Amino acid sequence: MFSSFRWSTVGALLASELGWKFYDADDYHPEENRKKMGKEIPLTDQDRIPWLCNLHDILLRDVSSGHHVVLACSALKKMYRDILIRGKESTPLKCAELGKGEGPAEIQLLVIHLNGSFEVISAQLRQRKGHFMPPELLQSQFDILEPPSAPENFIQINVEKNLPEIIATITETLQTT
Repeated sequence: MFSSFRWSTVGALLASELGWKFYDADDYHPEENRKKMGKEIPLTDQDRIPWLCNLHDILLRDVSSGHHVVLACSALKKMYRDILIRGKESTPLKCAELGKGEGPAEIQLLVIHLNGSFEVISAQLRQRKGHFMPPELLQSQFDILEPPSAPENFIQINVEKNLPEIIATITETLQTT
């Protein structure tokens, strides 16, 4: 669930394999978040909630139109994943700019948790060039990480597997759900 080239690559390959739409959540960070991360300042829940609500709205629009979607996203906490599923109605911190909705609109979500050690993920992150999030912020992501657990709908895959193995595991899981 970390934001790195590996997860974006997995997401893009999976979407291509399945013929689904692909979104990289990093493309939707507001400029303020990008600047903050560029200064090596970790994002807070308050920074992330509007971004996650926007992603929920994008997913809801596509799913409501009958599309299947793959989203590469650093949904590090259960609360973040809940926002992706239910939108602003599930946020404990209300943002004034989020407005009032008519009620929650849920999305069915299968979380693919690509996990690995700090050392492995750090090495992969350091290979990425030209991204607004510096590798120095990785520890802050590990610090707040809440790996998915029951009753969440998820599978866990080790990031050290090769890309074809990761894609095969995900597609096999999707066929059985």
